[in-house]
Parts: sequence; C-alpha cells; structure tokens
Amino acid sequence: MSIVKMKRLRLIGMRDQREELLRLLQHMGCVEVSEPEDRKEDPEWSALTRPDPAPLTRAREAKASAEAALRTLAKYAPKEKSSPLAMIQPRPAVTEARLFDDGAYAAALDSAGALNGLERTIGSLYAEQNKLRTQKLSLAPWLELDIPLETASTSQVAVQFGAVSAGVDAGALEGALSAAGDLSQVLWAGRDTELRYFAFLCHKSQEEACQEVLKEYGFARSALRGWTGTAAENDRQLDQRLAEVQKELEAAMSKAGEYAPQKADLNLCVERADQEICREEARCRLLDTGTAYLLEGWVPAAEEAPLVQALARFDCCWETEDPAVEDYPQVPVKLKNNAFTRPLSMVTDMYSLPAYGTVDPNPLMAPFFILFYGMMLADMGYGLIMMIVSLVVMKRRKPNGDTTRYMFPLMGLCGVSTFLWGAATGGFFGDFLTQLVALTTGGSFALPALFSPVDDALPVLVGSLILGVIQIFTGMGVNIYRKVKQGEVMSALCGEVAWYAVFVLVGGGIALGMTGPGFIAALVVIVLTQGYGKQGIGGKLMGIGGSLYNNITGYFSDILSYSRLMALMLAGAVVAQVFNTLGALTGNVIFFILIAFIGNALNFALNILGCYVHDMRLQCLEYFGRFYEDGGTAFRPLNIRTRSVDIVEE
Repeated sequence: MSIVKMKRLRLIGMRDQREELLRLLQHMGCVEVSEPEDRKEDPEWSALTRPDPAPLTRAREAKASAEAALRTLAKYAPKEKSSPLAMIQPRPAVTEARLFDDGAYAAALDSAGALNGLERTIGSLYAEQNKLRTQKLSLAPWLELDIPLETASTSQVAVQFGAVSAGVDAGALEGALSAAGDLSQVLWAGRDTELRYFAFLCHKSQEEACQEVLKEYGFARSALRGWTGTAAENDRQLDQRLAEVQKELEAAMSKAGEYAPQKADLNLCVERADQEICREEARCRLLDTGTAYLLEGWVPAAEEAPLVQALARFDCCWETEDPAVEDYPQVPVKLKNNAFTRPLSMVTDMYSLPAYGTVDPNPLMAPFFILFYGMMLADMGYGLIMMIVSLVVMKRRKPNGDTTRYMFPLMGLCGVSTFLWGAATGGFFGDFLTQLVALTTGGSFALPALFSPVDDALPVLVGSLILGVIQIFTGMGVNIYRKVKQGEVMSALCGEVAWYAVFVLVGGGIALGMTGPGFIAALVVIVLTQGYGKQGIGGKLMGIGGSLYNNITGYFSDILSYSRLMALMLAGAVVAQVFNTLGALTGNVIFFILIAFIGNALNFALNILGCYVHDMRLQCLEYFGRFYEDGGTAFRPLNIRTRSVDIVEE
C-alpha cells in the first residue's frame, strides 16, 4: 500500500526488430514510453529523427472508419431486443491472438469500407430526394399552365413567366393590359397564399407599354430555365424519379442492414485499432537512426526482472536506474493498494495523484471515507441495495473503465458501512417497518437501535466532531512522518508536534479542572515554537501572532466542518420518515408501499450522490490539506486496453 518504485529505462535496439519489441512491451504492459526530453537540444543526438507518423495516421483512420460503420449499422440494422439486464451482461471474451488477427482485422476494415460507401450512397440519395422535392415545389404553381416551360420570346412575340401578389384583382390587371395594348394575353396558372402565377404574351410593339402596367402591379419574373415541356409533364417525370430513388434508397438501407452479423467483428476492429494507435503513439516517441532506435521510459522496479529476461532475445542494449530526486516531478505514479484501499483511487484520481516520493493517501483515507459515508447515509435498506448492485455489476459486468472499475467496489464497501450504521440507528428505509406494522396490525414495532439520529442529534453531533478531530490528528501525524523522513525534524517539532501539545494541554486542563494553567502552558508552547524560521524579534512576533490566528481559526473551522456528518444523517432519516408517514396517512397498504417506495427512491438517489460529495470535501480539504502533496502524473504503460471486450488467456 504505497507508491510503486519506478526505474528509468533506456534502450537502444535495431530498427528491424523495433515492431516486434513494441508488440512485446504492449503484451507485457509494464513500460511507459516517454519523450526523450533531454535529447532534443543535445547536438550529438541532432542526427536522430522521429519515426514516420504515417502508420499512426492509418491506425486512426481505421478506427474512425470502423466507428462510422458501427454508427451506420445502428441506423439501418434490425433493432435488437433490449433486455433490462443488458447493462450488467458480461462483455464478450476474446483471446489476444483473436484481437491481433491480421486477417480478421483486414476483413473487418473491408466491411467498414463497404458500409461507409453505402452510407455515402444513402446520403447522396437523400440529397437527390430533397432536390427532386424542391423542384416539385417550384413547379407546383405552374401545373395548370398548358404551355411548355421553355417557351421563349421571338422576334414578334414577347413571353414572360412571373407572379403578382395574391391580392391583385385578376380582372383589373387584364383590363389594364388590354388598355395598354390589344395584342396581349394573360395565361393564368396556380396561386398560393402570397403569389398568383401566370404567363404573359404580347406583340413586341406593345411590350414596353405592357411592362409599365406590370410594374405598377408588382410583377416579378420567375426563373424557369432548364425545363422542357409543360409543368405537368415535368412533375410526372419527377414523381417517377422519386419512386426510383426511393427504391434505390431502400435497397441501400437493406444492404447496410445485412452487415448486422458483423457488428461484433467491427467492435473488435475498433479495439484492435485502439491497440494500434497506442503502439504507434509509443513508436512516435522513439528516436531513430538509419539502423537503430532509442527508447526511453519508465518501468516499475518489481517488473524489471521479467522485462530484462524478455529483452534477452533481442539485439539491443539497455540500462535501468533509479530516478534522481530532481527528476521526481517527471516520474509517473502507480499506486499499489489492496482490495480494501484500491477503490479509493476513484477519489484520488478525481483530486490529483500524489507526487512521486511522497505518501500514498489511499490507505490513510479508506477507513475514514467509508466510515463517514456510511454514517451520513445510515440505513440498512440503502446499504443492502448498494451491496447488491455492487456485487452484481462486479460479478457480471466486471467493469474496467477508468472510473467504473473503482466506483462499484467503492459502492460495495460504502454499502457495508451504510448497513452497519443503519443497524446502529435502527433504520430500514427510514421507519418503513414501524409504519407497516402499525398500518397492518395496529401494533407497535421498532428495530433495535443504539441511538436515533432524530432523538439523539446532540450526541451524534459531538461524535461527528470527535471523528473530525481524530482524522485531523491523523493527518498531522502523517505530516510529521513526512517531514522527519525528509530531514525537517525542527519543522515537525515546531509545527504539528507543537500543536499536538497545545491541544493536549488545553484539553487536559479543561478535563482536570485546571483550565488556566492548561491555557498558560499552551501559550508558552506557542511562543517557544511558532517563531521558528523567522528572522529578528519582529519577524518572530509576527510569526507567533499569525500562527496563533491562522491555526486556531483553521482548526476550529475544519473540525466544525465535520458537523455535516450529523446533518446528512439527520436529513436522510427525516426525509425517509416523512414519506413513510405520508404513505401511512392513506390507510391503504398498497398506497403506503407505493408512496414509501417513491419517496425512499428519491431520498436514496439524492443522498447517494450528496454523501459522496460531502465525503469528498472532508477528505480533499480538511484531511489532505494536512499532509498531501499532489501533482503526480499517472503511470500509463504501453499495454492492451479494451473497452467492449475482455482479454482472456489462451
């Protein structure tokens, strides 16, 4: 239960063995390939080049192609029957050989290419459909007109297609045109809510006069270029083409749906592409010559022996060394925890990994986090639900995501704590059993309890503050250990040890009825220690005053923050009781169970997250602030990481 010791790895090998070695490292999953930062400005290494990034680009394109094909399948493949248990179904298991089967990978990429081609075809057919429908809409006003749309003006006759406002009086317009020239004619077409469409013909000699009339009536020309024949003839042709496009579209969709049996292969193709990307990204961090390459990285000290044994079959030379203290900020961090403390990595990862060479917070945080969570939720029914969900998901689904692999084990541990605290308070979905017995038999019933959050709020508050003092003192003790380990003994004595003494003196004085002497002794300790590291009388006085103010207010506010343990325990119990009481008021068992179920579900959903957030706050602010040094970067070795399948041994 500590931060794993790392060693820097440097390796020079032959380029013709590079791919094989990278595949071996990916299989072993114990080496993080890093950028050779210290080589960039070294003139002796200036001739080295980066590997060709083209394979990385191809791997990313392959993944994008397979993912696009899966999206196409999701749209056009027959819908699978969904099961309520689908979320907890185990992932498919494949061997490493199956995952890296080049033939299957190439076949899946071919299927992905075909599916993506069908998607492009479907997209173009949809676009053509929209275009044809738009053309039909543009022809709709002219369907009643029985002259070819390509009719154009001649040397003797002017022809125009256009429209005026729908509110224009057709008779008045025709009369005005007749008055302007008797050699004119209006051929009316259709109309819509805004415009009235028509074709206008007149002799060339009268065109100018007629144009003036049309201008007065707001005439606007219509662009009908490209059409041959009447509007009705073109409309029928468009309908025919739309029917053909619809058939082509249905055929393309049906053909895409026929790839449904290959969904698993495409998913595996995405996983394989992920491995290729991971390996190619590592390859791009290497430095090359014409015949050799340089690899730098990090390996856990415990993994060095099997790695060296595996490297023996390659034509390469290597060395490992412990990182210097000045290199600690660049050393990746890997935590070594057991089943009890490992789930707390969810909290640590959300906050920040510890810096290399410092303290692993998980073992120090686990007892408090789990204890506090259970105390705030404190209900046997809620705890049972959490334990059952956790066990089922871990047994069936075996989550391995960056968050879910920790979330469900942590839920199970917190569920145990919640159940035990619920047993201590006698809570089972609040007072559900008490109300149920009273409603069905008229008798009284209550689960045995050590205390009640509602009736014993003050003792619970005192207990919460005591737990806070214990956690804060633990954090101070860890910081003392850290400082002594780093050789800062006087800083520890004048810091945490001195304030330990202050608390003991003040608390002991109050307990023994010697308050005055206790406070005087504590003040002497503060005066003697809190000026450490300050220069001059003035600096020491300022240090004493500042430390006195900051630490007293800081410790007081931090300890008071633990009152949220009591507050959330009380709130959860009261809300559950309120809903149970509302259900009991109906006098009907079925309504009681229904209302109590809904209310407790809401209470549980609210508090399962609320307790986590408040617990996180106590750990990250009140506790970590005492000893935690963050800033570590996660150890991310070149390995096989899958999301939708599990790798099994052959």
